[in-house]
Amino acid sequence: MPSPTPTTADAMLAPEVQVSDHTSIDRALDVLRGSHTEFVLIRDDTGRCAGLVTREQLAVPGAKPWYAENTRVRDIAPDHSPFARPGMAAVDVAADMRERSLAALPVVDDDGFALGIVTATGLETVLAASAGGTAERL
Repeated sequence: MPSPTPTTADAMLAPEVQVSDHTSIDRALDVLRGSHTEFVLIRDDTGRCAGLVTREQLAVPGAKPWYAENTRVRDIAPDHSPFARPGMAAVDVAADMRERSLAALPVVDDDGFALGIVTATGLETVLAASAGGTAERL
């Protein structure tokens, strides 16, 4: 009997860290320093997912202190929409992320609220497991 097709939900990580899109870069970095993740989800005024930023995107080399204190995460967050949905086929999300050169992508429900994050590494692991360890490298 063939195994079921892996979905995004199979590779999804819990949204460990979330901040408002009004949060300053230095505050978002403080939040990330206290976590074990490289990503922070951004939510808008309605609580819906507005994207994500990485630790690398937040840590601007040579930035002046006033920049990190006064710049909001919404000002530096690249637009990664459309976001993934939990029921999407993992292989399709992996292909989309490869095409868009993304390391991570938010996973949202039908109303746009964040459910988690899917990473290229997580998708690779799920796809390799479903293919008996022979999945293509993402």
